[in-house]
Amino acid sequence: MSITDAADRRRQPAGQPTKTSRFPRTDRRRQRVSDVLARRQPDLTVVLEDVHDPHNASAVLRSCDAVGVAAAHLVYQNETPPEQVFARTTSASTAKWVETIRHDSVEACYAALREEGFTILATAVSAESRNLYDIDFCLPTALVFGNEMRGLTEEAIARADGRIVIPMMGMVQSLNISVACAVVLYEALRQRRAAGHYDTAKLDAQTHERLTEEWLLR
Repeated sequence: MSITDAADRRRQPAGQPTKTSRFPRTDRRRQRVSDVLARRQPDLTVVLEDVHDPHNASAVLRSCDAVGVAAAHLVYQNETPPEQVFARTTSASTAKWVETIRHDSVEACYAALREEGFTILATAVSAESRNLYDIDFCLPTALVFGNEMRGLTEEAIARADGRIVIPMMGMVQSLNISVACAVVLYEALRQRRAAGHYDTAKLDAQTHERLTEEWLLR
């Protein structure tokens, strides 16, 4: 499912009152929204599998927004999702700016991502994992992060196209999931900035204009 499809699912039903923004729709705000959308990277995404802590989930969405990730994918089969983090109605929620797309299973999530042309990389410590800094993040990439205690399920790892690991120099071999996500995303940002990915809008004009109007009401 594309970002366009995900947004379509959230449109207000016909006959419902038109939502009004608590922010004035000034030219300055419109330009700000338009500039942010122009830097969105629809070919870079994050998958969260059973991340249950609201602070971690919220921090992940903030990192996604910061580097221009347009949508995050959610798979919850063993944990209850922190709904307040993913609610658009929460004024401080970054979910207002990052689409959240839900899937019933890892298999369904990965199938949807592959249909969009993504290479799926699971974050996991193993002998088969490649160093984060050896990955070309300028290609369409989906990064998969798992539960705070258990990490990713075997299914999520096995079905991925590859595995990556953050190099660690200390006694501890892993980072908090939200920190790990930020580290990986900012390496992707570094590569993409150097390659000019933020210099040209990737959203088509129609999607850009529609999202601009929607964001002005949030």
